Amino acid sequence: MRFSSKTVGLASAVITVLSWTGFIVIARASASRGLLPLDIALARVLGASAILLPWAWWLMRPARQAGQKVGSLCGLSPLPLAPTVQAGFLGGMLYAVLAYNGFFFAPATHASVLMPGSLPLWTTLLAWLVLREKVSSARAVGLGLIVLGDVLVGGASLLMAFGGGEVWKGDLLFMTAAFCWAAYSVTVRRHGLDAVRATMAIAAFAFVSFVPVYLGLVMLGVLQTHLGQVPWTEILFQAVFQGVGSVVISGITFTQMVRHFGPVRSTMITALVPGLSALGAVWFLGEPMHWNLLAGLALVTAGILFGVRQSKPAPALAPGATASPTSTTQGSPP
Repeated sequence: MRFSSKTVGLASAVITVLSWTGFIVIARASASRGLLPLDIALARVLGASAILLPWAWWLMRPARQAGQKVGSLCGLSPLPLAPTVQAGFLGGMLYAVLAYNGFFFAPATHASVLMPGSLPLWTTLLAWLVLREKVSSARAVGLGLIVLGDVLVGGASLLMAFGGGEVWKGDLLFMTAAFCWAAYSVTVRRHGLDAVRATMAIAAFAFVSFVPVYLGLVMLGVLQTHLGQVPWTEILFQAVFQGVGSVVISGITFTQMVRHFGPVRSTMITALVPGLSALGAVWFLGEPMHWNLLAGLALVTAGILFGVRQSKPAPALAPGATASPTSTTQGSPP
């Protein structure tokens, strides 16, 4: 059965939004289920690698058979070594480590505001510095609203630090993780990388760098792990959801969504993520929604929408074309 382009686009949008929303809620819930942050990061890397590395090998097979030298990291990455290392370190390894550690300090309601909210701010600043992109007046106003929203959330937890609170650590980790993803986005745009190949590259780099270092430190007793203290079903769930779902499936559906709706409308659709994930945290995790969180959420969502309101929508990609994961710089990372 062949589905219409509209049906595929709508389905992709729904899957993307639910996946990104679920990432925030489930990552926070996982912080109390036994696994440590780096254990979850390992499950994410292994789950994504199980799909993407064989796919990358198959993708490069015709070129290898033709005698061409393609890829790097012993044929695991379809990209040259330099962009593989840059994209993989920022978007694959460092982002996951920072984000998962953040959920062990701060609630999901904070992540709902600070991760999607900080991303367009960092991306715009880096694009201005590195790519020399101009910042429109509409986007500047939108960024101002986002900054105010972040300050309302992060500033309150920072004040609590004087009383011994540690929520500010999670807030700082969330914003740093968003910075890493923004830097990855700019790297992808700077090199003009294909979305699928870039995702394969970050999985390959994380597999050959993070996995052996993690296992080596665990064997030496330097690093703690709870992998042996939880049911195997928990590890499998994290590998499937965090790796296959959040990395592979949402990466494909996001690309398909941008292809159908264009970058501007896709950004407006993903602006649902902060609100839905905050509601999910309140509903499923029982987290309180204080006035500063509600105000910060409203400001961040309004800032994202206002930043793209006056942008000219880009035409949908032709069939067979591949959208960059940063066709819109305001999206949220999985």
